[in-house]
Amino acid sequence: MSKHILLTGGTGLIGSRVTRELTRRGDTVTILTRNPKRAGDKLPDGVNILRWLSDDDDDWQSAVAEVDAIIHLAGESIAEERWSDAYKQRIYDSRIATAAALIDAMKKAEKHPSAMISASAVGFYGDTGEDQVDESDAPGKDFLAELCIDWEAAVRKAEELDVRVVTTRFGLVLAHDGGVLDKLLTPFKMFAGGPVGDGEQWFPWVHIDDVVGIILHALDHEEISGVLNAVAPGILRNREFADALGMALDRPSRFSVPAFVIKLAMGELGETLLGGQRVNPRRTLESGYEFQYDNIKDALADLVEKD
Repeated sequence: MSKHILLTGGTGLIGSRVTRELTRRGDTVTILTRNPKRAGDKLPDGVNILRWLSDDDDDWQSAVAEVDAIIHLAGESIAEERWSDAYKQRIYDSRIATAAALIDAMKKAEKHPSAMISASAVGFYGDTGEDQVDESDAPGKDFLAELCIDWEAAVRKAEELDVRVVTTRFGLVLAHDGGVLDKLLTPFKMFAGGPVGDGEQWFPWVHIDDVVGIILHALDHEEISGVLNAVAPGILRNREFADALGMALDRPSRFSVPAFVIKLAMGELGETLLGGQRVNPRRTLESGYEFQYDNIKDALADLVEKD
């Protein structure tokens, strides 16, 4: 049976693909966006587009009462700028404040959606070192961990309205266009690719098709609630990922970027990139989700093209 889905972050890397898949299978999609023109240019025909978080337009709040579920993917990129206090605040507000606005709209609505599926990130766990973690483990204590704690707590308030909540903690999303892979391809194609720092940190990757698949899996299965790690089972170290990417591109992977250079260039963000999370998608697998790409060789074969 088709559903009516309200979606934030619909023009982003993940949101645009979720939107296309929902419309392909016959669901009705309403997008909340601050830039309706950009959304109209990017998204498929037939998608309803509403301006949101605007003082002069409350149509989006009325829409909350008309949908079967909400998928909340809004959030500013964490890696576009060096982490100033102002930029960290924008990262925070783009996730927590928007979640709070959705919850407030639900509280005012006569009818509530049955489910809310929200993004989060494996940054929740902090730098885990050699320790393996799954959905039951405690959070870390750095900026990204604290961001995810507050993000997930803001979304869980929907449970007070008898809304089923699923939080999908994304790993490093690999995609054809955009995301972490797009940033890594250039040095490899210039024969200057390699691991970050010593390359021993864990690299919790996931193919974008599986990110979309896990979101829709959570949407469609009413028995699922709580946290799902959106990370491939075949996790590997950063140097192993670099080797696999070099092989996929037929390029060398021996030129590592020294840790001090990353710290100097990126500050606090650089410290985060030098860490990693050894994440196990235990609950995701137990929920019955079957990964389309569970090893890096197959994922990169699908995503990259040799020159």
